Amino acid sequence: MPASTRVAVTGLGTVNPLGGDVATTWKAALAGTSTARTFENDWVERHGLSVDFACTVPIDPYDHLARPEAKKLDPSGQYSMIAAREAWADAGSPEVDGERLGVIVGTGIGGVWTILDQWDIVLAKGARRVNPFTVPMLMANSSTAHIEIELGAKAGAHTPVSACASGAEAVANAFDMIRSGRADVVVAGGTEACVHPLPIAAFANLRALSTRTDDPQHASRPYDRDRDGFVLGEGAAILVLESEEHAKARGARIYGYVSGRGMASDAHHISAPSQDGQARAISEAVADAGLSASDIKHVNAHGTSTPLGDIGELRAVSQALGGVTDQLVVTSTKSMTGHLLGGAGALESLFSVLAAHHRIAPPTINIENLDPEVMMDIARNEPRELPSGDIAVLNNAFGFGGHDVAVVVTSA
Repeated sequence: MPASTRVAVTGLGTVNPLGGDVATTWKAALAGTSTARTFENDWVERHGLSVDFACTVPIDPYDHLARPEAKKLDPSGQYSMIAAREAWADAGSPEVDGERLGVIVGTGIGGVWTILDQWDIVLAKGARRVNPFTVPMLMANSSTAHIEIELGAKAGAHTPVSACASGAEAVANAFDMIRSGRADVVVAGGTEACVHPLPIAAFANLRALSTRTDDPQHASRPYDRDRDGFVLGEGAAILVLESEEHAKARGARIYGYVSGRGMASDAHHISAPSQDGQARAISEAVADAGLSASDIKHVNAHGTSTPLGDIGELRAVSQALGGVTDQLVVTSTKSMTGHLLGGAGALESLFSVLAAHHRIAPPTINIENLDPEVMMDIARNEPRELPSGDIAVLNNAFGFGGHDVAVVVTSA
C-alpha cells in the first residue's frame, strides 16, 4: 500500500488503575479520579521501603482468565491479554488473513514479578523447584507472542523496549507497518506490571518517585508547583489499527485515525530528558501527519509530575510548534493513573483517540498551585470541551535513555 494509506483505529481495550475496561476507564478519567492508594501489605516493614503507595489495577486477572492460562502468564502478560481480547472484540473480531495481521506490544521491563519470584524460589527451595514456564513468562516479548498465537498473526510480531516510550512506539510502529503495506490490521499497545518492592525501591532511590506518603491520592500532581515525583502505576492498553480501506470494506466503526508519528533519540543522558529530542519527535509527528501547528488542539502530555520533566516537555511542545500554542489544551492523565512505564504511551494513545472521538479532554487533577513556569492552557481539575470539526491530538511519550516518541491522532 502507498505511504498515503490512512490508518484507522477500530478497537480499544485496557486494564489500568482507573478500570478493567475502556468504558469504566473513560468514565473515571472524565470524573477526575485519583487511583493512588497506600499498600495493604507488609512491604514497608519487611523491606524498609520509603514509598508505600502506587496506582494498581482494580481487578483480579484470575476473574478474567482461565486459571491454567493465567498461571502461565506474568501479571504483565495477564493485563495485556485481557486488554487485547477487549480490543479485538471491540473491533468486531475482524476477519483478516493471518499473513496480513500483525501484533506489536511494548514493555519497559517485562516479567519482573516472574523473575524475582522464581529467584526467591531458588533461594528458598532450590533450582529444581523453578517453574518450567519461567522463561516464556519473563521474556519481554511474552505479551506479543501470546497475542500473536491466539489471533494467528503472521505478518510480524514485535516488541519495542524503550522504557516509558515503549507503548507509544508500538502504536507508531503499527502505523508504519500498515502504511508500508506489510499488514492490513495490527494489534498494538503496551503493558507493565512492576508494582513490586524492588522497582519501587530502585525508583525511590533514584529520587524519581513522589514521597507524599501522608497523602498518596494527591501525590501525582503534574504542573503543580509542589510536585515531587511520579507515582508508579500498572496495566495495559491495546489498540486495533487497520487500513481505512480494510475497515470500510467490512463496515467497521472508526474511532479516529493515527495520522502521524515522530521518533527521535536524545544522545544526552540515561535518565534526564532533552528538550531538543522531544521537540524533534513532535515536529516530525506533526509534519508526518501533514498538519500545521494550529491544527493541534489537544496534547496528552507525558507529564509525569517530576520537577524537571513537566516544564521541559511544555517548552519542547512550544519549540516544535513554533510557539503556536494558544489553541492547545494540555492534559496529563498520569495525574489519575500514575505512570505505567512501558504501558503509559499506549494508554495515553487510547485516551487521545477517545478525546478526539468524544471531543473532550480529560483533566489533570491535583493542581492546587499552578507552577508559574507553565506557559500553556492546562485542563486543570476539570475536563475540557474540544472544538467541533476536524481536530488533531498529540500524544507524547519519553523514556529513560532518551527515547522520544510522538503520535498524532485525528478525528474521524
